[in-house]
Amino acid sequence: MAKNVAIGIQNFEDIIKGKYFYIDKTDFIKEWWDSGDSVTLITRPRRFGKTLNMSMVEQFFSVDYADRGDLFEGLSIWENEEYRQIQGTYPVIFLSFARIKESKFSLTKEKISEILIDLYIKHSYLRESDVLTEADRLFYARMMSETPRESDLTSSLHKLSDYMYRYYGKKTIIILDEYDTPMQEAYINGYWDELVSFTRSLFNSTFKTNPYLERGLMTGITRISKESIFSDLNNLEVITTTSDKYATCFGFTENEVFHALDEYDLSDEKESVKAWYDGFTFGKYQDIYNPWSVLNFLDKNQYTTYWANTSGNRLIGKLIREGNSEIKEQFSDLLSGNVLRVPIDEQIVYNQLDESQNAIWALLVASGYLKVMRYDRLEMLERGEKACYELKITNYEVELMFESMVSGWFGTKEMEYNAFIKAMLQKDKKAMNAYMNRICLSLFSYFDTGNRPSGSEPERFYHGFVLGLMVDMQKDYIITSNRESGFGRYDVMIEPKNPQKDVAVIIEFKVHDTEDEKDLQDTALAALQQIEDKKYATILENKGVPADRIYRYGFAFEGKNVLIAVG
Repeated sequence: MAKNVAIGIQNFEDIIKGKYFYIDKTDFIKEWWDSGDSVTLITRPRRFGKTLNMSMVEQFFSVDYADRGDLFEGLSIWENEEYRQIQGTYPVIFLSFARIKESKFSLTKEKISEILIDLYIKHSYLRESDVLTEADRLFYARMMSETPRESDLTSSLHKLSDYMYRYYGKKTIIILDEYDTPMQEAYINGYWDELVSFTRSLFNSTFKTNPYLERGLMTGITRISKESIFSDLNNLEVITTTSDKYATCFGFTENEVFHALDEYDLSDEKESVKAWYDGFTFGKYQDIYNPWSVLNFLDKNQYTTYWANTSGNRLIGKLIREGNSEIKEQFSDLLSGNVLRVPIDEQIVYNQLDESQNAIWALLVASGYLKVMRYDRLEMLERGEKACYELKITNYEVELMFESMVSGWFGTKEMEYNAFIKAMLQKDKKAMNAYMNRICLSLFSYFDTGNRPSGSEPERFYHGFVLGLMVDMQKDYIITSNRESGFGRYDVMIEPKNPQKDVAVIIEFKVHDTEDEKDLQDTALAALQQIEDKKYATILENKGVPADRIYRYGFAFEGKNVLIAVG
């Protein structure tokens, strides 16, 4: 009989004692320990079993779990006699930053302080032991007070591992889960520099200048640049999604998923499950599945966006929505199912996200929203260039998430937006103008993050608008933007998949220029004239679309005012 599937349990002991469904990942323990690496950082997308694996590592090594080999009986690691002997024999410090999602640096430091104080409370037996000096006890007292000094906080893990080393006679293993969660919040909320300074001091004393450290293990979603917080950690082994090391230790392999489907009498669902939840690639290993979605599917037998609907999309949405026109064009290509080829650096430099589109693609890869089809790392690095990656949307679940995100930009106006598309396909200029003026008034600033002499940067709005068209129309139309046709590059082209049944649309956007045009009407007519002069319709005509079924629209903008002319 198949075991019950427990959703959301991240404690290894609870999974094993409850006899819940579990895919054995204990080989990670041996692989990591045999590597001999001093400090290891492993990056994986959220909900990929990082916390469960860290709980497993803690409970394997920690003296708090001495004589608890029963947790590992029947699992791969327990087949090795050497590892049976070291189970439960090391002092371990385990902490997680997963819940630190504050809007201010002061609140973030307060939350980190609470976590560190809790560790000192948990190990308060040290304070009463004879291994601490009077000075140590004074430090311990300060750490257990409500407001430890910042210098005490940054050296607290160093000190605690020292105390545990003296008490147990063995160096300490330190595990830090979700180290980068506060970093993402710091970037979004504008206190990045303050947090970087604090974190650099904490990590340096914990993982670099710590003679009482046996091994360090960190997890997160992103590999934050060494210059930011790891500048002194030259002993750090970084494992990203393109590394072969530990590639199958996080997430489910296809064999594991298909075996589970057989076990739960769902063998007929293999191809559909693959389309929805496969697509992740770690190193040379393809067909890695998202475990959160697979577990939920096994539990509920329904297809939906389980992983993509969990929290964590706010930063991604912000970067795409506020990105420049080139980012939106590339994102449009991805939504169309195309492959994007870009040079990226897997080290995320958060303070460059506003200005570097390559940093945005690197974040999307690390977060699991894009998969690496292939990359030319060695060849590029030999030329002193960034590695060039071929990227694609990971799977159907992620595609639906992106479509929902784009639709959400238009909020409660979805019905009106659909009505606008209908009006556009029927040449209803009056309805189109009424809609666009309402939507611009409420949403223009949502996309406008730049500064132009005209007082706005409408390009970002247009391309958000184009992405919205793609979401609502891609079933029957091919939507492209800024491509060559005739003697120039059109702004938007809507090509019918059935040209004998549906009309085609060409849109040209133009910002009102007070020196060249008297009013918005002149600007809109100039946009229409550009469509004719540049012969943008050529590509559609060559594909057999009748000339009278190619609708032309000139969109003229002045601030939040818009006027549409029809040709």
